[in-house]
Amino acid sequence: MQIIPAKTPDFVKTLFPNFIWNINTNKKEIYLTFDDGPTPKITDWVLSTLKEYNAKATFFCIGNNIDKHPLIFQNIIEHGHSIGNHTYNHLKGWKHNTQDYLEDVEQTKILIESIIEKHKYSNKNLFRPPYGKVRTKQSKQIQSLGYKIIMWDVLSFDWDNSVSEKTCLNNVICKAKEGSIIVFHDSIKASRNLKYALPKVLDYYSKMGYSFLSINL
Repeated sequence: MQIIPAKTPDFVKTLFPNFIWNINTNKKEIYLTFDDGPTPKITDWVLSTLKEYNAKATFFCIGNNIDKHPLIFQNIIEHGHSIGNHTYNHLKGWKHNTQDYLEDVEQTKILIESIIEKHKYSNKNLFRPPYGKVRTKQSKQIQSLGYKIIMWDVLSFDWDNSVSEKTCLNNVICKAKEGSIIVFHDSIKASRNLKYALPKVLDYYSKMGYSFLSINL
């Protein structure tokens, strides 16, 4: 049972106006995002699938996974996608004090910068809190470091094994519209639903004349 709605309610967005929930546009543009990678085979499959549709996306990477799979992380950048900080250990902000949380964010920041300095890439100011759960003090300090906190307009629920492939797909195509930021996961846990839904989402919106863009703020 989904307690959290697939479509973020407008009143939630108004409670946290300093977070970015969608991109303000009237153009046929969709913003796909992928959390929790880089993951062997899964991230590579996502990159290949996106390329088939000339689609760009944003990958919110876990620092520990970047450490373990730096070549996959570099491949994301080389394919022209945006990347964001998703903490080093996938921390749930509500369960950690601010100092520990910020140190985890900083560890990932240092790691990302050590890799991207070798590439022509400059958009390093995006952050997404794991689980979407972050304390107010944590978010304010993260923003003071120059980060834009990117949330979402639509959740696919690809990670939830109780959600069927078709429901995962419908969560997106029944909810997303111009400027929607959509959450998928390039993780093993999400792979069943992801591999079913992502190509169909790309095909569905492409036929409707949409472009898929990375987040660059």
